[in-house]
Amino acid sequence: MPTEPAPLPALVVSACLLGVRCNHRGEASPSAVVAALGDRYRLVPICPETAGGLPTPRDAAEIQPDGSVRTGSGEDVTAFYRRGADAAVALATSVGAEEAVLKARSPSCGCASVYDGTFTRTLQPGRGVTAGALVAAGLTVRSEEDLAPDR
Repeated sequence: MPTEPAPLPALVVSACLLGVRCNHRGEASPSAVVAALGDRYRLVPICPETAGGLPTPRDAAEIQPDGSVRTGSGEDVTAFYRRGADAAVALATSVGAEEAVLKARSPSCGCASVYDGTFTRTLQPGRGVTAGALVAAGLTVRSEEDLAPDR
């Protein structure tokens, strides 16, 4: 009797990297390098912002020095980002994922740096809300830029 192949390990991925038009502009950020991971992993997409209840498109938001997430007009959207992070952790747990590949610099998904809250496109070291929650849950997180062939 033939043996079934072992199931591929689950990998949580920012949905925009797989071509889903869900970023704040209503666009996607497709990455061929990330899509190619489908040869080795079962890709499990999520957009934490939409999972948290925000519309697409939506106003750009940045993490503020006090840890809140606000739009350029000052609207506090922290609860949406936290709800999305909780959904991402629940999804990762339910599929047994140990790793995630997330969109660089996003206030949800940024893994190494995020914008500083001034809306001047100034980066600072830090993690987005979802990236931080996934790390706290024991996952390894990387951005699509960490996977680039020239790095």
